[in-house]
Amino acid sequence: MSSRDLVLARVRRALADVPRTERPSEAPVDRGYLRAHGDRTTARTVDLLAENLADYRAIVHRTDPEGLPGLIARLLDGRGATSVVLPPGLPAEWLSAVDAQRVERIADTEELTPHDLDAVSSVVTGCAVAVAETGTVVLDAGPDQGRRRITLVPDHHVCVIRVPEQVVDSVPQALERLAPGRPLTWISGPSATSDIELDRVEGVHGPRTLEVVLVES
Repeated sequence: MSSRDLVLARVRRALADVPRTERPSEAPVDRGYLRAHGDRTTARTVDLLAENLADYRAIVHRTDPEGLPGLIARLLDGRGATSVVLPPGLPAEWLSAVDAQRVERIADTEELTPHDLDAVSSVVTGCAVAVAETGTVVLDAGPDQGRRRITLVPDHHVCVIRVPEQVVDSVPQALERLAPGRPLTWISGPSATSDIELDRVEGVHGPRTLEVVLVES
């Protein structure tokens, strides 16, 4: 018996007691799975997010709202950034400490081509939600996140997460906050692939460096 025949035989056995006229929508499915694993405090959930982000090789920073502008300025300076692309709804105060003479601010507009974005040093965005159990940041093209392309082409992405309101424990909790009709980008660490001879290469399908800033109010 081939592998194909074996799989099909198992499918037939599983469906042996199902009436031929029954449709999937007619059979109730138990959705009683766990919505989160463990009983964590808010602080522990945020700590878990930071740990899992770091495991995915994201660089994690923590600050308060007052310290955010200075931190973003230091992160851009540390990369030697000469330009940064900004979503239209990014709070202006986030970039208030960045030297406008040294770092050109580029607005996210339809005229920006992938070639233009490839020449940009960094991008700064907010996020829609962050998942602690998987170390995942989700973008939904909101006003403080901009179009998907601006977070995929530049080599350096600074993503700001508001704590605790944008942090959830699990993927099911995140899905409840997201609109499925929006362009969702799920990010777990910097872009990486091991397709070629199993050698890890970062920056192929997105930024080579992801810096996450947890802003605790």
